[in-house]
Amino acid sequence: MKNTTNAFCFLLFVMAVIFHSPASGQQKNDAQDSVYTGDLPLNTIPKGIVRTIKRDSNGNMWIASWSGVFKYDGKTFTNMTRGVSSARFFSVLEDRKGNFWFASVGSGIYYYNGKSFQNFTTKDGLASDRVTHIYEDTRGHIWFGTENGASIYDGNGFKNIKMSKATTLAQSDSVHSSAYQHTLPNDSWMHNDVNGIIEDKRGRYWIATRGYTTIYNGKTFITLANIDGKPFTNMRSIIKDKNGNIWLGGADGLWRYNGKTFTCLTRRFVGYIYEDKKGNIWTSSERADNTSTAIGNSVKGPAWALTRYDAKSLTDQILMTTEIVYKPMIFGIQEDDEGNIWFGDFDGVHRYDGTAIKDFK
Repeated sequence: MKNTTNAFCFLLFVMAVIFHSPASGQQKNDAQDSVYTGDLPLNTIPKGIVRTIKRDSNGNMWIASWSGVFKYDGKTFTNMTRGVSSARFFSVLEDRKGNFWFASVGSGIYYYNGKSFQNFTTKDGLASDRVTHIYEDTRGHIWFGTENGASIYDGNGFKNIKMSKATTLAQSDSVHSSAYQHTLPNDSWMHNDVNGIIEDKRGRYWIATRGYTTIYNGKTFITLANIDGKPFTNMRSIIKDKNGNIWLGGADGLWRYNGKTFTCLTRRFVGYIYEDKKGNIWTSSERADNTSTAIGNSVKGPAWALTRYDAKSLTDQILMTTEIVYKPMIFGIQEDDEGNIWFGDFDGVHRYDGTAIKDFK
């Protein structure tokens, strides 16, 4: 009789566990707002794909990854989007007011004022919920590069711009060359899949896309062509350096525009461009065979490299470059307060101190 009673009690216990577990472990899984209510560790290390790294005004490093947005304070990584969203994050920006903007692939953008988050999607006027780039212009307006054009936020609402007609340069040595206008074909979605945005000295906006690279003056688009007379296509990164030069990097290589002419520094594919405090230009690119110095990981087969173009040699005919050989593929590059160079890849975040690469695992 005693064994029968024990068996019955054990059966009741098992049934209680079975019927209780789904309720206590239930998580919200809403594909529309991608809010995750599970228990992620607060302090952890970014894992998987890291797309963008930025340093804020206090020297903290912000990392946009597919496992969340992380802040590194010099000692600890903190998952800032823990409990907010399970979205894959692509880019991060601190605006002039100290607020943060996070771009995601599929869930729009997130605004963080240091205390709370606000999510903006197509329901709020955003051009697309797939956002890969964020830029603040001289007016304080925030630009978002999406797969469906650019969205501009002025603090009150969104204005969306999309290229359907463009003026193409007939000659290639200057953006002031003669030109003709044409209508883009129906399959022109690539010309509105935005990778990068920058404002030049004249207040015009250079927009790099998976298709053409254009200049937008507030009304019309001008398609840029290289010295071969071909439009720049699939440019992945665009920056303005301390001297006002515009740098373009992508499928057509690395190019610099000094206000008059374009100069090609390499024809290798370039995925990212960054200028450090000394004026050196860093790129992530396919590996070259004729660099002055090669250090880092030994890689068999096709490899990428973190390349530094020495600032003092940028005006010379012979460039001085240093190449840190690495495995494919390198994403966002950022210098910290100590002069170390951070970058991301498919497997997290890394830091180069001038001698060796530290992998955060």
